[in-house]
Amino acid sequence: MDLSTTYLGFRLPHPFMPGVSPLVDDLDMVRRLEDAGAAAIVMHSLFEEQISREQVAVARYLDVPGESFAEALSYLPNPDSFALGPEEYLTHIHKLKAMVSVPVIASLNGSTDGGWLYARLLEGAGADALELNVYATDVNDSSEMLELRTLRMLQAVKHSIGIPVAVKLSPFYTSLAGFARRLAESGADGLVLFNRFYQPDIDVETLEVAPTLRLSDSSELLLRLRWLAILSGRIGASLAVTGGIHTSLDAVKAVMAGADAVQVVSALLRHGPEQLSSLRRDLALWLEEHEYDSLEQMKGSMNLLRCPNPAAHERANYMTILQSWWG
Repeated sequence: MDLSTTYLGFRLPHPFMPGVSPLVDDLDMVRRLEDAGAAAIVMHSLFEEQISREQVAVARYLDVPGESFAEALSYLPNPDSFALGPEEYLTHIHKLKAMVSVPVIASLNGSTDGGWLYARLLEGAGADALELNVYATDVNDSSEMLELRTLRMLQAVKHSIGIPVAVKLSPFYTSLAGFARRLAESGADGLVLFNRFYQPDIDVETLEVAPTLRLSDSSELLLRLRWLAILSGRIGASLAVTGGIHTSLDAVKAVMAGADAVQVVSALLRHGPEQLSSLRRDLALWLEEHEYDSLEQMKGSMNLLRCPNPAAHERANYMTILQSWWG
């Protein structure tokens, strides 16, 4: 069965790759991931605060696997056990490139225009592609300001490096579809849907902010399916899904909605890197049983442009559910 796919310009043997997590900090674990068939290696984020070192306390806080990979907290709860500083991060890219034959995708998380200049060094260290994470909580930022700053950041990075660039998005933009189109028109080679943000709790007895962790489950895929289906075939960028992929059937749904690549984290933390082999095998079996010749034949078959009932992805589904539940 032909499971090959194209993501960020790379022709991959199948769509499965480990998503952002501390798994790739361990070289032995990376070997296991490649042996299990990982189509690419995605590194966790290097944060702007780590680069600037303006405040060590802030950098240490942000090194905790927060908005970029919430799954990591239970795997390695001490951030010092996996966090790589800027120099260590570059060295690690060198090591990964020397060890694996699959693309290595670096990740950069920034909040200001100056936070993206490190992209050149990541490319120089050997990264095959770059995933950009945008983070903002300033109450003075309007949606327009945030989007314009992100577009400027993307354009600056694209002008400074020659490797493909993906933007990892949250689902919380005012007009996600319109913003996704503008990102693609500004040079984004791919979009990753969606970031799983770190959600702190409050301990009302100690009056402290309490780190919490919940690994994803398949129910989180639903939001991603909707937006994959809306964007697939309508923007000129690759689409990757992250969050909610636990079974081969989850992957089938994601590809039908339009995903070119499938990033897996929680399932690997629960079951180990070998889960990638199981997912790939089960996907091939499903395609064969349902008489598909290739993954490409199935890709996007349930997106907004091609599915039998496009309205099901839009307001019709919302109205139908409300009317059937509440009368």
